[in-house]
Amino acid sequence: MTNDAPRLIVEAIELYEQPVRLRLPFRFGVVTLTECPQAFARVRVARTDGRTAWGAAAELMAPKWFDKNLDLSNEDNFRQLRTVLRMARAAYLSDATPATAFDHFARHHDAHEAASAARGFNPLLANYGPALIDRAVLDALCRLDGVSFYAAMQANLAGISDVQREFSGLDIPAFLQGLKPVETIEARHTIGLLDAITAADLQQRVGDGLPETLEEVIAAYNHRWFKLKVSGKQNADIERLGTIASVLDRLDHPYFVSLDGNEQYESAEALAELVAAIQATPQLARLWSSVAFIEQPITRRHALEVDLRGTDLGKPVIIDESDGVLDAFVEARARGYAGVSSKTCKGIYRSLLNAMRCSVWNREQDGTHYFMSGEDLTTQAGLAVQQDLALVNLLGITHVERNGHHYVNGMAAQSEAEQNAFLEAHPDLYERSHGAVRLAIHAGRIHCASLASPGYASGAEPDFAAMRALGEGAGA
Repeated sequence: MTNDAPRLIVEAIELYEQPVRLRLPFRFGVVTLTECPQAFARVRVARTDGRTAWGAAAELMAPKWFDKNLDLSNEDNFRQLRTVLRMARAAYLSDATPATAFDHFARHHDAHEAASAARGFNPLLANYGPALIDRAVLDALCRLDGVSFYAAMQANLAGISDVQREFSGLDIPAFLQGLKPVETIEARHTIGLLDAITAADLQQRVGDGLPETLEEVIAAYNHRWFKLKVSGKQNADIERLGTIASVLDRLDHPYFVSLDGNEQYESAEALAELVAAIQATPQLARLWSSVAFIEQPITRRHALEVDLRGTDLGKPVIIDESDGVLDAFVEARARGYAGVSSKTCKGIYRSLLNAMRCSVWNREQDGTHYFMSGEDLTTQAGLAVQQDLALVNLLGITHVERNGHHYVNGMAAQSEAEQNAFLEAHPDLYERSHGAVRLAIHAGRIHCASLASPGYASGAEPDFAAMRALGEGAGA
């Protein structure tokens, strides 16, 4: 495949972090999160004509998601993530040969995974490092050419090709040219396992004026899409789903739901028992009819060994945590899974690859069986949420899980100058309320036309001078 995309030299990579404190505790899987660092990558690239530009990316360093080993503390998880970032920085700086943005990813991918595995890091964890650096490289490329992320992808300025073997057999230019981002996307609200459903569930209010219960969230944002986390404890899940349904069923418009299994099941049969219990509960009839898909119910250790095709679950099932290597979705498809999540923390090229696979497989079957979902890892206001929104929007995903804006008080921890810069650059995406700039959600939708500005979805830059170097003073 000929590749006329611009060649770049990666000249410098700076890594930073910033503490994030949650306004509400968020429980997902085996962890309850109250605070967590956010990592930032800042990369300078040079074109072969000597022109240079900086690009940046950000992602929360969420514990107990990339590696759910209960013997590791949250601090251990943070150290793992810092390590793979440093490993990726060393790799990308080790070769000064000019290459396309995609070729920088491809030339290091296999070796970085192998080096990470030698340290005991799984592929999901390993790819966190390159995922940030690849986005920062793309941001710099877009700024050098004065184009938006959308335009750069449609024209394949990144140079995506079959130089990485998993991308072979796909009509990459035709797929990219056919992508048509829109100006709004539905926000799918997460209902965590600790989240209050009604005021009666609150033991103590935060009292910051922002929504604290599901009822208040609906009143404030008028969502139509929701993500419900289940614990794997059937009786408790049925009771909690019943409480949630009693609120959602009051809506006078259709609502839609995804069920997140959080790897809480060991087998398809165990999941089928939950499904049967839901179907046997009359008060859950509307909720079950509103379920669009079930997300990663089976623990990643066994998920791709379990064949779902012999179990009637009534809804399509997707992988999320099991999407560790580039071919994971291919293996999952052979086991009866219908979809896979898109998350910027797993890598933008992985999302594009899986979207291309869905397109090819659906065309082969003359249908729409295979799909991608947009999921959140508590992406924060600023670069992280903007780049993730732009990616799922580019891929034509019409709704995306958003939870960072609910569990964190917007950009309150940033300076007024930084908050104002992001609000001015993206007045459709953000609003100022309750003393801070925050994501704006109205009628359940996020307006994101301003993400089409030059660069990777950001017309403003974080205040890097206010951050600490990655791991500095953090026991890393």
